[in-house]
Amino acid sequence: MSAPLATPTNAEMRARIPLVTVRDLRVRYASDAPFVLDGVDLDLHPGEMVALLGASGSGKSTLMRALTGFAPVSAGTARVGGFDLTNLRRGQLRELRSNVGQVFQQFNLIGRLSVLTNVLTGSLYSAGPVNMLGTFRRADRTRALDLLDRVGIGHKANEEARSLSGGQQQRVAIARALMQNPKLILADEPVASLDPKMSRTVLELLRSIAHEEGIPVLVSLHVLPLALAHSDRIVGLRHGEMVVQGATSQLDAHKLAAVYDIDDEEDED
Repeated sequence: MSAPLATPTNAEMRARIPLVTVRDLRVRYASDAPFVLDGVDLDLHPGEMVALLGASGSGKSTLMRALTGFAPVSAGTARVGGFDLTNLRRGQLRELRSNVGQVFQQFNLIGRLSVLTNVLTGSLYSAGPVNMLGTFRRADRTRALDLLDRVGIGHKANEEARSLSGGQQQRVAIARALMQNPKLILADEPVASLDPKMSRTVLELLRSIAHEEGIPVLVSLHVLPLALAHSDRIVGLRHGEMVVQGATSQLDAHKLAAVYDIDDEEDED
């Protein structure tokens, strides 16, 4: 007699439901302009890190901007955490963006402020006017310190952000994104200005956050080995079109070659 099938846990059931669903997405910035994204399909599930791979101009940043309402959905459908990006009211747009933590290449920290204060600015999405006056709730300060410990730089809390190395500043930016209690994290070329060792550290941190916190992370990269080493799935864009999508374990450099334009040149005698 066969053993009964195990009943999925609540966490397993939630992981099967995509937080982000994109179908046949097309984006262009003027009615007579070419599409920057043309027919993109994408699902992002809780607990996974997805690498968005492509050369410069492939549409990676535009896709991330579309997921936060900063780029128009010209055709197709896109839903993020229950929000329909084709039909958002102003209040819904602000709520959507408060649910999305963003990490950028240039960190976007306020250099003269302390590391702790920079992280606390992530709470401004949900805080009242008192925070705008420069004071923060005790609970927010405690959480910010905990997050700095989480990213490995709690001992730098009272130092000015500009005194930190690039890798340390990027970890502050990640802690600030987590301060929002995000449902989704978008990291746009977060290691482009970092050395190889720190690039690995930052990507390992983002992946551990995805797995341990159940937050889907979409990270855009242009270095193929980093995508292969630090992601659960890879999506490859070329000229605004999706040319590769699959589990990282099933992909290699040869299968991902379609992401890049390679000119075959014949040797001349």
